[in-house]
Amino acid sequence: QASPLARSFELDYEENCFRKDGAPFRYISGSIHYARVPRPAWRDRLLKTSLSGLSAVQVYVPWNYHEPLPGVYDFSGDRDVEAFLDLTAELGLLVILRPGPYICAEWEMGGLPAWLLWKPDIVLRSSDPAYLAAVDSWLHVLLPKIKPRLYQYGGNIISVQVENEYGSYYACDHQYLRHLLGSFRALLGSEVLLFTTDSTQLEELRCGTLQGLYATIDFGPGSNVTEAFRAQRWVEPKGPLVNSEYYTGWLDYWGEAHASTSSARVAQGLEDMLQLGASVNMQLLWLPWPGADFKDQYKPVTTSYDYDAPLSEAGDPTEKLFAIRTVISKFQPLPVGPMPPATPKYAYGWVALRKYADLLDVLDVLCYSGPIQSQFPLTFEAVKQAHGFVLYHTQLPRDLLDPATLGASPHSICDRGYVMLQKEYLGALERDRQTTLRVMGRAGDTLDVLLENMGRISFGANVSDFKGLLGNLSLDSIPLSNWLIYPLDIDSAVQQGWPHSAQPKSSSRGRAGPAFYTGTFETPGIACDTFVTFPSWGKGQLWINGFNLGRYWPRCGPQQTLFVPGSVLHIGRPNNITVLELEGAPQMPSLLFLDRPLFNSTLSRSSAATE
Repeated sequence: QASPLARSFELDYEENCFRKDGAPFRYISGSIHYARVPRPAWRDRLLKTSLSGLSAVQVYVPWNYHEPLPGVYDFSGDRDVEAFLDLTAELGLLVILRPGPYICAEWEMGGLPAWLLWKPDIVLRSSDPAYLAAVDSWLHVLLPKIKPRLYQYGGNIISVQVENEYGSYYACDHQYLRHLLGSFRALLGSEVLLFTTDSTQLEELRCGTLQGLYATIDFGPGSNVTEAFRAQRWVEPKGPLVNSEYYTGWLDYWGEAHASTSSARVAQGLEDMLQLGASVNMQLLWLPWPGADFKDQYKPVTTSYDYDAPLSEAGDPTEKLFAIRTVISKFQPLPVGPMPPATPKYAYGWVALRKYADLLDVLDVLCYSGPIQSQFPLTFEAVKQAHGFVLYHTQLPRDLLDPATLGASPHSICDRGYVMLQKEYLGALERDRQTTLRVMGRAGDTLDVLLENMGRISFGANVSDFKGLLGNLSLDSIPLSNWLIYPLDIDSAVQQGWPHSAQPKSSSRGRAGPAFYTGTFETPGIACDTFVTFPSWGKGQLWINGFNLGRYWPRCGPQQTLFVPGSVLHIGRPNNITVLELEGAPQMPSLLFLDRPLFNSTLSRSSAATE
């Protein structure tokens, strides 16, 4: 066995290549997100990666997945990143690690924890001392787990990315990058190869790169490969050509068409890069914790991460994967052995649900500590709520015998508010879109607004994306006051068996507005992957056996189904379905389980908001 000293992975500026143990080396890699794949499926996805001819995997580590509250760490179960890394080593794959602290990855807030925003004036991704203190605390927990797995110490991690596409962020703070470089070096040693990734825009490369960090680029199949690598040569005149994120597909936004990229274009772009001797990492598998982008307006990302990728959301090889494999075979031998087939899918059919309770009738369960009193609304961050929902409750201050305008100031609804007067659903207020409703009522009538976090911005001008009511609601321009604010912990309640373990509530109200629905189904002796669709439902969230499967919004599209991994289903006992419908359930509430996903049915969000 070679001594650890004989193991090396380094840059060769003379021959413009990597050297692994002294020999010229080029990697062809694929991104696999352990945080988006159920742990029982890790081996399957990694095996398919290996059999595709890829020699390495790129692994993102989302900070907010592991530190949900300051100083509270979770590396158990699906979050056991060390077990995932050990599995990559067992299967003979090298690893390119992306520990952030910011990763983008279309992940909620780019992986940064929402609790950073408890300090409202914090400047994220900068040398702000409050931000750096939190980053250093996290890196001192994470990186010691990484160091023994570095290639130089006998492990399989060949390189580590620092930050991500920092040049696209407005701060352009090189002092911040220098601080990160110092922290990574102190915790990982002087030998490990550290690098950055940015777009091919020269201004972004100027802001996102730093001496001491090898500069790589990212681009997709539509780019001129020679032109793109010329941009890398502008910052790195010598050294290996590297595309650290070759986009094999693209993300979907709610209310827009399903994105797709042709297999032929992806394969041709890959071949062009490999002809030049470049190392390439591809997005292989795309799934939940969706964030949002900001491109002139807030654009939330769909739950499904199946962005027309080489491996589908269910982990199945696609035509695109085989096209990539064919290209790789022209440059290096493929592994021996057949590609594992698609996993079996099962159409469980129709499952009838029944209404359990209106959300307003179960606040004692969902907010057991009781409401917070405040003269004016408080944000999610001010009440220390990261995700999900917060309910804002007040009363009409006077009689409204003629319709009055309930309105919000611009950009203060983050992200969607479901309005109820005297517990009757009136409609939704929506960020950057519908910000007024007409209301009538009597002094003392109850007014409730349920605010939904649709995902924090993961890429764009600024990731300080506060949630909730960021300003006052007003009636005919007169601010409402005297609020009761309920931070709702729906996930914990459902994970603990509610509402299936509770008696149904009697409800005289109809099907409109936020309410919970429940049902059960059994598997026929085997638990297969499946896809669930929501015929005639409005918008909401689904849990099966306490597992949060994400958002549905069929009227908006393009996503029509949610993927249900077989690993969350029970055999031999009922599977508990819990649905939180926000707008209005169908007359006969039921779900339909299919053996394939549905996309591409899209309605513009402006019309969806006014239906």
